[in-house]
Amino acid sequence: MFAYRLPSFGTLARATAAVALVAATLASGAADAGTLTVNVSARGNQRATWQDAFDKFKKANPDVDLKVAYVTEEAYKVQMSGWLAADPPDVVSWHDGERMAYYAQRGLLEDLSGDWVKNGWNEQYASVKEASTYKGKQYAAPLGYDAYGFFYRKDLFQKAGVKAEPKSWDEFLDACRKLKASGVQPIAVAARDSWTLAAWFDYLDLRINGNAFHQQLMAGEIPYTDARVKKVFTAWKTLIDNHYFMDNALSYDVDSVAPVLVNGKAAMMLMGTFFSASFPATMRQDVGFFRFPVIDASVPTAEDGPVNVLLIPAKAKNKTDARRLLAFMETPQINADLARGWGQLPSNNKAAEPEDAISKVGFQTLASTRGGIAQFYDRDMQKEMADEGMKAMQQFYSDPSQIDALLVRLETTRQRIYHK
Repeated sequence: MFAYRLPSFGTLARATAAVALVAATLASGAADAGTLTVNVSARGNQRATWQDAFDKFKKANPDVDLKVAYVTEEAYKVQMSGWLAADPPDVVSWHDGERMAYYAQRGLLEDLSGDWVKNGWNEQYASVKEASTYKGKQYAAPLGYDAYGFFYRKDLFQKAGVKAEPKSWDEFLDACRKLKASGVQPIAVAARDSWTLAAWFDYLDLRINGNAFHQQLMAGEIPYTDARVKKVFTAWKTLIDNHYFMDNALSYDVDSVAPVLVNGKAAMMLMGTFFSASFPATMRQDVGFFRFPVIDASVPTAEDGPVNVLLIPAKAKNKTDARRLLAFMETPQINADLARGWGQLPSNNKAAEPEDAISKVGFQTLASTRGGIAQFYDRDMQKEMADEGMKAMQQFYSDPSQIDALLVRLETTRQRIYHK
């Protein structure tokens, strides 16, 4: 017979502690397995639209403990890199194009190519697949996208004697003259948010030089001292010199500029279709939307159509439930619901077309463009160059006489970043 030997107190204590540690680890794992953390960028009433979709996901997936953090847009841009590199949530909202590729290149995003195949996204999101792809792999799940154009007050146009939406640059300048003469600031712009000025640069460049040139510039292949770039700023300077933009624009951001149009102090504003949510329901019938006018009829019309997306960070802890959430958000119905709530256009080609009048115009604008669709200045370009470019645009807006000096400085920056 074998004699049974009792363990010593120290051995027993270590064994008990080990069992407790294993149990705690298993319990923690079980708890974490059903916890899904999500960070999204939200402005104003965008949060309610997000929350409605998340509530529907929770109802369909009651086993998932969904925890959502809402962050204001500008703060979100600053914190994004830190999240992805250190301890990220399981899902983040972001932008397509270069902004997505920037993180994919650095290995900070989960490859979603298999999800595109499994969920039928290759067919449903064919129009935005290229913008969601980096080196042959898809890293983004597309949501809505914006058409850009001019929101305008129909009543102020009528009062000033502007009888039709401007289709050419001459008609646009004539409308600005008439609006100013009527005592109304022709154009509102939230210049404190530098990206709103980037929209002006994009469209002037797209209309004057075309999308092929624009994309070469975005890729760092064309000097900023090129005469064609100066031509863009010169056309822009004419509007500033004639005081067609609102006063003190550099003190307004996108949230604070809406009342300027609502109260009738300015007549129009270049902005994405999402901005329609800024107008009270009672006055939306008085607000129109038109495409950026043609400057050179020989240049095919191109548009900005930036796509918003969801990403799974490479270091996410709960990728299984993250994929469940993305599959849910990418369904035609949810894609359409999100777009409708944000005043955007659904990127899923099986989603119902928008019913809102402004969204319809935006949809038709993007559908009929012959010159291509750009993602937006700071989404088509390397971040450092985009940041310097938009800072220069604010300086230009403040003092448009400094075009040459600004372009020389931007060219020095381009050569440093792109080594060209």
